[in-house]
Amino acid sequence: MIAALRKEFLLQWRTRAQAVAVFVFGATSLLLFSFAIGPNSAALRQHAAGFLWLGLLLSSTLTLSESFHAEMENRALEGLLLLPVSPRVLYYGKALANTIQLMLLGIALVPVMVVLYDAGTTRIPTVLLIIVLGTAGISAPGTLYSAMTSQARAKQTLLPLLLFPLIVPVLLASVKATSFAILGDPMEQGSRWMALLIAFNGIYWSLCGLLFDRVVED
Repeated sequence: MIAALRKEFLLQWRTRAQAVAVFVFGATSLLLFSFAIGPNSAALRQHAAGFLWLGLLLSSTLTLSESFHAEMENRALEGLLLLPVSPRVLYYGKALANTIQLMLLGIALVPVMVVLYDAGTTRIPTVLLIIVLGTAGISAPGTLYSAMTSQARAKQTLLPLLLFPLIVPVLLASVKATSFAILGDPMEQGSRWMALLIAFNGIYWSLCGLLFDRVVED
């Protein structure tokens, strides 16, 4: 798995220009969303968490849709499957790399959110933990569906159609937990949403790892 993860980091480093483009797309999305609210600082702050995760979700499709692009060139995926390891090792290496990439994207978008939506908070560690859990919940099924749609011609369109309905609970829990971290949480409700995030991460990472063998065989 370490070797698979190292391979993913090398691929992402060689295509780092794409990561910059994805960040610009996410930041532009946050800017456009702020125009929909208008110059109402209270409303902007109230909706900051939702717009942050919406921008991150839209940006993630650009990253995940190209997740298996390198493996499909010159039939490299078939060569990887011939290695004397379980295909699940390849999945978890890819999923961890996607999680780290989306996590860094989410962290980079937080200052943009603070500036545009006046959504500063002192609970930075909590926000970072929510970003880690939320991006992990997006990456696990996103990596599996990326493998399923990698050979489709319209994979940029097909991937969101398959992925978005599945990750609604993760997205909802992430928005709620982030909102409580920004606006305050006198009733300690944010911890319940984070517990829900942890539960869905356990389900997604377990089931998607088990199903990956069938996906690559087909």
